[in-house]
Amino acid sequence: MDPRIARAIARMEEAIDRELLVAELAASVSLSPARYLHTLRMERARLLLERTFLSVKEVMAHVGVNDPSHFSRDFRRHHGVPPTGLRRRSWAAVDWSGQNDPPINAS
Repeated sequence: MDPRIARAIARMEEAIDRELLVAELAASVSLSPARYLHTLRMERARLLLERTFLSVKEVMAHVGVNDPSHFSRDFRRHHGVPPTGLRRRSWAAVDWSGQNDPPINAS
């Protein structure tokens, strides 16, 4: 990978929760920094929704998005399902009943 792209990607990952000036990154990179950052945010949001109990609002804050309607629309476009739908689908795969737990030996 071109070292300029690697530096720009590292900068975006470090500042995922803050606004970045695209011009700063675009000056030295032929890759669209805004597109990469947007993709990075949507992927991180998916992981947080699947693996944590954070609310959608908290996930938005963790990935640096402030507008709920834009977040929901962009998330749906990126993943094909709204954030709440992904959360339901992820949690539906987990057996919370305990019925499949191994028996406890009372020796």
